Amino acid sequence: MSSQAFAQRKRSSPMRRRLRDPELRAVLWLGLLTVVLTVFAAAQTSWLQWVPVAVLTVPLLLGAVFLGPRTLSWFVVFVMVMIVVAASRITISDRDAASIGVHFLLGAIVLFVAMRRTYLGVGGLSDEVMFLDLTTKLDQGAIPEMPPGWLADSAVLPAGGTRFAGDFVVAARVGSRLEVVVVDVSGKGERAGTRALQLSGAFGGLLGALPPAEFLPAANRYLLRQDWQEGFATAVYLSIELTTGAYEIRTAGHPPALVRRAATGRWEEAESNGTVLGLIDDVDFDACQGVLSVGDMVMLYTDGVVEAPGIDLENGIGNLVATADHLAVTGRGGGARRLLEGLSVSSDDRALVAVGRR
Repeated sequence: MSSQAFAQRKRSSPMRRRLRDPELRAVLWLGLLTVVLTVFAAAQTSWLQWVPVAVLTVPLLLGAVFLGPRTLSWFVVFVMVMIVVAASRITISDRDAASIGVHFLLGAIVLFVAMRRTYLGVGGLSDEVMFLDLTTKLDQGAIPEMPPGWLADSAVLPAGGTRFAGDFVVAARVGSRLEVVVVDVSGKGERAGTRALQLSGAFGGLLGALPPAEFLPAANRYLLRQDWQEGFATAVYLSIELTTGAYEIRTAGHPPALVRRAATGRWEEAESNGTVLGLIDDVDFDACQGVLSVGDMVMLYTDGVVEAPGIDLENGIGNLVATADHLAVTGRGGGARRLLEGLSVSSDDRALVAVGRR
């Protein structure tokens, strides 16, 4: 390769790299679309006279979806200028002028969204996908593959219909031992959801790394170190040996776990006491121990499953076991979700895990 060809290739490389940028390509296409629509809106001949200035709202909204905050700010100004250009070429009525004012208001709203995105450090569709990928990787509610003779199912239903919930489930299988923790984080809305994301990652690292008796004390110390204003959470923890069925259940200010005995067909409350996580250091968490026989099942849940306006905890637990008896929870078959959906509608997040031996 000659020196002249090498120099020309070196000069063209940065341009090629910039054109590979998805946001640059998006703004170029949107800019071209804006110019074309401006020409159509300003034309007064043939069928083009029916194209309204309002058509420029389309690239404005597309820019709000695909562009990052810095690029979006300049693009909004560009669209506003094109609206003025298109409006200056046609005869407008008072109603048209009011409509153009509404478009400027819409542009101001999009600018506010861009500034908000800058504050949050995210922008555009790709960064929103990043949050979705984060929740998918954390996968709240996933249960590891169970060996033959065992079934497990779980479900988390956020109250707001989003993927972020203040309730979460974390599970890990270490050798022949399965560990599951169901947690209800204090608060509601986005704050509870973000704390739940952080805690689910932290608790996932603790599961399987500590003896069962040390998990809740370690989780309690972690919460105390965060020094959150609403920094407490309730939890129920299950450790079960899959070869023998021996289990330990510990709770921290949480509704009691339920155990169904196949021999009697009755549900029992697992007696275990413990303080809410994140309030007091050096606390003990009593264990409820037992053995699951063939046909037995243990169920963990959050208070949103059994509490609702006009329904106390005792009646809520009664409704839960009655629904569970009529709707069998099957491993990975969606039984846990159907069980939650079959209960009374709650304004709180809900999570449920069922582990059984067959």
